[in-house]
Amino acid sequence: MSQNPDRSILSLGADPESPQFQKNRRAMQERLQAWKAKEAEARAGGGAEALERQHARGRLGVRERLAALLDSGADWFEMGALAAYGMYTEWGGAPAAGVVCGVGKISGRLTMVIANDATVKAGAFFPLTAKKVIRAQTIALENHLPVVYLVDSAGIFLPLQEDVFPDTDDFGRVFRNNAVMSARGLPQIAAIMGSCVAGGAYLPVMCDTVLMTEGSGLYLAGPALVQAAIGQKVGGEELGGAGMHAAISGTVDFKEPDDGACLRRIRSLMSQLGERPRAAFNRAAPQPPRYPAEWLEGIFAGEPQAQYDVRDLLACLLDDSRFDEYRAEYGRTLVCGYGRLEGFAVGIVANQRTHTRRPDQRVEFGGVIYPDSANKAARFILDCNQALTPLIFIHDVNGFMVGRQAEAEGIIRAGAKMVNAVSNSVVPKISLIIGGSFGAGHYAMCGKAYDPRWLFAWPSARYAVMGAEQAAQTLLEVRIRQRERNGASVPAEERERLLREIENTYTGQMAPEYGAARLWIDRILEPRETRAGLAVALEAAALNPEIPPLRTGVLQT
Repeated sequence: MSQNPDRSILSLGADPESPQFQKNRRAMQERLQAWKAKEAEARAGGGAEALERQHARGRLGVRERLAALLDSGADWFEMGALAAYGMYTEWGGAPAAGVVCGVGKISGRLTMVIANDATVKAGAFFPLTAKKVIRAQTIALENHLPVVYLVDSAGIFLPLQEDVFPDTDDFGRVFRNNAVMSARGLPQIAAIMGSCVAGGAYLPVMCDTVLMTEGSGLYLAGPALVQAAIGQKVGGEELGGAGMHAAISGTVDFKEPDDGACLRRIRSLMSQLGERPRAAFNRAAPQPPRYPAEWLEGIFAGEPQAQYDVRDLLACLLDDSRFDEYRAEYGRTLVCGYGRLEGFAVGIVANQRTHTRRPDQRVEFGGVIYPDSANKAARFILDCNQALTPLIFIHDVNGFMVGRQAEAEGIIRAGAKMVNAVSNSVVPKISLIIGGSFGAGHYAMCGKAYDPRWLFAWPSARYAVMGAEQAAQTLLEVRIRQRERNGASVPAEERERLLREIENTYTGQMAPEYGAARLWIDRILEPRETRAGLAVALEAAALNPEIPPLRTGVLQT
């Protein structure tokens, strides 16, 4: 990539008119179409008939409730839309895990909203429903976001209770988080807008403010269970209706006649929340990049061996396409540097996909982390912590370099230093997987286990412990050895069939929708919405002023 006279301004090296650019763009458009079809299917929830049944009860559907709750014209930033995609098929599926979560503005306040979808198994909690709610609460906790819960749930999905009930990341953690958020001063408003039964009844009552619509039910045990347990016959309204809880138990703060009134009341309450201190991150007036966001689709080369300059992507993402590159001549398979995104000062750590030649004439392969690259990134991450600069990691990594020379140069030591810096970093970290994210490279680039505030992916993302070809060959050899130990021979045709079978399975597990279904990914982003998505994450991060001191422990040097 060439540089303008102002060396901080990136000039685009890719040619938008070139055949390769157009080929890349067509490939990305195909991925986008397939992904959008899957998200549309998930967003339909339980389908039109289930929505009509919700209307017949005098209730709105979950997305109708969101439309009435959120500020008109404001962006809704949904997370986990593909949660449980392709899962629980033996139970008829659970689109979006039966709960809609995301960040939007209510009366001007950026808020996490968690809303049950009663058209999906009556809003019952599947294992991934609990995990999705907990992930949304975790994002709210880390970023000091207020939370609004729209409750309409039948409680735990009993056929899978052993996977929903007991563990640290299961149903009970939701209520623990309610208590912790309240103790930390994060406002929580819960509206009971349908069923709220059994253990799920604790969620709204552990919030700061509780609303309830007429016709809804709030009780630890419904009428049938009460009769079975103690022989008492009682109607649902008398047992736990809005009137009883408003006038007798005193459990609800606001009784509302219907969904519309309830949502208007929430907006009024949100408008009266006080302002809290914000983080001391540097922010200037935003400036658009010098190159259009849609060019990201043509710059990015999705084939595993293809090369592209990651600085071209940064030119389409950063304010005014300005980037102060850190140690540009050293450790060149990782690009590190400073820029702004929607005005926020950020530090970038990005895998470089072009092959480079070192001063000693050795070639370094793009997408591979070498000892010098890891050392550079570790130091840069520490510098960003010193400067209170949030970090954005852009993944397209094959992993760390292997072999005799890499081991002699201390690849393990350098990698450990980078992982240490990522693990102990105290400024907000945001990860974006655009291509491959394999093995320890995924860890070093702030994978899910390293507490990114958000983890995003493009539809072109692929990640696993290693690439499909290498993994398939390894797994094939394991299977063949097992058969040979049992005295069976494996003909060449059978080897080929097994290899294809393993490759297909492994490739499917590398796909972003597979990870999104299991909540390894918070949101799949269309490339052209990447800047806007990162800006939402940074805006949320700026609400939390608490940045503990940086301590790394022993660093390998």
